[in-house]
Amino acid sequence: MTSTAPIAKKGFSGTPWIPPWRLRARRPAAHAPENPFLRSRLPARAVGLALAIAALAPAAVSAASEPAAPVAATAAQSEPAQSQPTQLDAYLDHLKTLRASFLQTLADSQGREIDRATGTIIVERPGKFSWDIHPQSGSGAGTAGQLLVCDGRNLWFFDRDLEQVTVKPVDAALSATPALLLSGAVDVRRNFTITPAGERQGLQWVLVEPHGAEADFREALFGFDKGELKRMILEDKLDQTATVMFDKAERNVPVSAAEVSFTPPRGADVIGTPRK
Repeated sequence: MTSTAPIAKKGFSGTPWIPPWRLRARRPAAHAPENPFLRSRLPARAVGLALAIAALAPAAVSAASEPAAPVAATAAQSEPAQSQPTQLDAYLDHLKTLRASFLQTLADSQGREIDRATGTIIVERPGKFSWDIHPQSGSGAGTAGQLLVCDGRNLWFFDRDLEQVTVKPVDAALSATPALLLSGAVDVRRNFTITPAGERQGLQWVLVEPHGAEADFREALFGFDKGELKRMILEDKLDQTATVMFDKAERNVPVSAAEVSFTPPRGADVIGTPRK
């Protein structure tokens, strides 16, 4: 398999741009685990919580509590690339809180848009975040949407339409997802390979690859403009690609405890036991 770093460079030098993962050998989607956030329990409805891919999947392994799995040596994972600072490193070094709205599109393996949603993200480092998303197109349009909250101890997923809450202790629920990276719940360099990926469409890009097979996404690109996070492109194990475009982002602003905590609504069906 061709190493990721050279592929990323090729992807950003050609016209039109083909994301790096489109140039790589792919595993059949049929063997990928079901993703509860990219595929809803309702037919033909895709939710697309791109910053928390399959965080409640039963097979997920905590990147915060488990050593990183051995990874085959590649050019992208070599020491020189790993030690090279990126805009993502600088962004996270100075990030205490984040509040932003976003527009997210979800495309299938053929590049066809299958879902469009809007939402808000709130991050309080270390280890707390809220991701609230509302479908805007397709059969999911008009639904109340979903809410994902990590309060530092537990991860809560609330499907408002089903009036169902799923909860697990954070160290038993979260795998190596971009939500973990932004929230500071894990050592970034220990759990991800991070390399510069060039400039395209007026943005400076950074390629993020998780260590170990337990991660529920393959690759992610973070796009920056003058040091501010503007876009993220992520491919999951179902060959779906989520593009998140951030707007009205505010860094290091006050975040209340209520915004990164969760109490199940009265009458909701609760699955799982939270850690006290």
